[in-house]
Amino acid sequence: MQTLKNEKQSLLSGTRLMTSDRWNVMKHHLKRRLQELIEEEQINRDAVRIVELDQQSVGRLSRMDAIQQQAMAKAIAQRRLIEKKAIKQALIRIDNNEYGQCIECGEEIVEERLIIKPTVLKCLDCFKNL
Repeated sequence: MQTLKNEKQSLLSGTRLMTSDRWNVMKHHLKRRLQELIEEEQINRDAVRIVELDQQSVGRLSRMDAIQQQAMAKAIAQRRLIEKKAIKQALIRIDNNEYGQCIECGEEIVEERLIIKPTVLKCLDCFKNL
C-alpha cells in the first residue's frame, strides 16, 4: 500500500490514473483520515472534561493552565468534528459521482486542488469570488 505522500506525488507528477481509480485513491485517503480522526477523538476524550481542581492543593496558576488546556482541547475537538463532517460529505459525493464538481458553478475542480484538500467544495474561481 502506498503512503499518502507517495499517492500525492504520483498524482501530481503527471502520472494520471483512470478517473475511477483516481476517485478510489481519494476515497481510500478520506476513509483513512476519517478513521484517524475517530481514533484521535477517543484518545483525547478526557481532555475536554470539566476541570475540577482542589483550590487547597493546587495553585491558581495550575488551575488557569488546566482551564487553558481544556479550552484548546475543545477547539481541537470542534475542528476535528468539522473535518469529519467534510470528509463524510466528500465520501457521499464520490458515491454519487458528484465528487470534483464545484457546488457553485458545476465545473470540474482542478485535480491538484483536490489532491491538496480532498474535501474542497468549490473551484478556485468560485472560491475567489466569496
